[in-house]
Amino acid sequence: MRFSLGFFPTLRDAPSDAEIESHKLMIRAGLIRRVSSGIYTLLPLGLRVHKKVEDICRRELGISNAQELLMPTLNPAELWQKTGRWDVYGKELMRVKDRHDREFCLGPTHEEVITNLVANEVRSYRDLPLNLFQIQTKFRDEIRPRFGVMRGREFVMKDGYSFDVDDENASKSYENMVAAYERIFKGCGLSFSAVEADSGAIGGSFSHEFMVLANSGEEEISNCESCGYTSNVEKTPVKLTYNDESSNGDVEKVHTPNAHTVEEISELLKVPNSNVLKTLIYKGQKNNYAVLIPGDRKLNEVKLGNITNETGLVLASATLVKELTKAEVGFAGPIGLENVSVIADNSIKGRKNLIAGANETDYHHINVKEGSDFECEAFADLLIAEDGDECPSCNAPLSHQRGIEVGHVFKLGTKYSDSLDATYLDENGETKTIVMGCYGIGIGRTVAAAIEQNHDENGIVWPLPLAPYSVDIIPMNMDDPDCVEIAEKIYDELVHKFNIECVLDDRNERPGVKFNDSDLIGFPFKVIIGKKGLIEKKVEVKSRKTGKVEFVDFDNACQFIADLVSSKVSL
Repeated sequence: MRFSLGFFPTLRDAPSDAEIESHKLMIRAGLIRRVSSGIYTLLPLGLRVHKKVEDICRRELGISNAQELLMPTLNPAELWQKTGRWDVYGKELMRVKDRHDREFCLGPTHEEVITNLVANEVRSYRDLPLNLFQIQTKFRDEIRPRFGVMRGREFVMKDGYSFDVDDENASKSYENMVAAYERIFKGCGLSFSAVEADSGAIGGSFSHEFMVLANSGEEEISNCESCGYTSNVEKTPVKLTYNDESSNGDVEKVHTPNAHTVEEISELLKVPNSNVLKTLIYKGQKNNYAVLIPGDRKLNEVKLGNITNETGLVLASATLVKELTKAEVGFAGPIGLENVSVIADNSIKGRKNLIAGANETDYHHINVKEGSDFECEAFADLLIAEDGDECPSCNAPLSHQRGIEVGHVFKLGTKYSDSLDATYLDENGETKTIVMGCYGIGIGRTVAAAIEQNHDENGIVWPLPLAPYSVDIIPMNMDDPDCVEIAEKIYDELVHKFNIECVLDDRNERPGVKFNDSDLIGFPFKVIIGKKGLIEKKVEVKSRKTGKVEFVDFDNACQFIADLVSSKVSL
């Protein structure tokens, strides 16, 4: 590709709404342009990187005997209603009606459609196993699209599904896909970790997320250096114990004017934060909840949703809090609380000498004891894991790092095959339910995560497998016929003899402009033809990643560059 003919609209500055580096650099390097909130056009460079990720997925999935198909974007409502997700999925589901007033959704994922297909086609155990995938545009009506393609309303995803005769074989399919995903992300040149995760709206008994490690990641990962345990903090079990002193007497109401927060109460009454009982009021579709956790910890809303089996749980408004507790926000407590379900973290069980809101503005109870002063309907692990918590596998202290979710694999079991009657006849002619798995990769998220992990102050530093072009050939002076001749010769030989993806920067621009654009876009190697090189009959080959330079004779330049691109030599 000749730079003068390419559509590479680079920018000096990023737009003000770009918050993270990948968003800024994808716009500045001419990979994407915004159409509307959460909706982007992929420009030629961005599409080339997209296709690189897709090709790596197809290669590794093919090795794993997965077959590609393509399902419709429009999903009929009746399929989603059969699985119950039409109502459960919430407002993120983009819903439309046709001219006959029939309801559809724009697919955010395709469990219903693929299961219905298999239910209609598979008859015998001889038809199984099956592993099918597609690479397709998805739609989710995100409440707050942000971070460019990282969290958009329209995006490209690789979603795959496995179908097996029983749980044992489904586990083999799951492990097969975990191995394929590891090869995919290694093939993309990324540093990643596979972590235990919550299954969320997809469902199923078990899942792993594939996280690209980056400080800007939205997700937090628990990690044990001792045994290698890893999981998303949403999933990490937390087991806490507190050694309370003996009881100081009966419960007593004390005046705590304007002390709304744990820190204010702790300071006023001269007690540690852990002795303050944090009472959080949540509104669900089925019920209202008072959630009790220690004052020095944070609530894990994912765990809360799993325990209550509620979707769309939200913190209660100040109006609802006052209606339920008869007090302003900050003074709720479990004693005498009515018309709510009281759920507590496991660490609250048996605690004494707690301080809790008195359900009266400006008042708290002291000397509160669980079991005698109040009772809970249920105890559960409700906390977010923190540094220093015990590893659930070996009890060593956990540490945490941030990551970007780029892939997710699920053991679905029979959640969808039960609902959509996906069955087969076994060797004895008995009807059995198909056991499923589900496997997703965010193509655009993988591209953005690669940039988050690989950039510097000058621009993108692409891993070689994802670079839109491997080599940028830069003639320093387009008015010098000898300079242009050598550049053209190298370009022609690399493209036609070595089949290397190259850009020839044939613009009549200053060298500084060419170098800046090359670094911004992130071409892995520059081939620079300058005045000194023409005299010495050498070209300068420079690595974008290391900054190292090699001067190579004209006659050997193309072979040297080809060896660099194929990783036979390094620079």
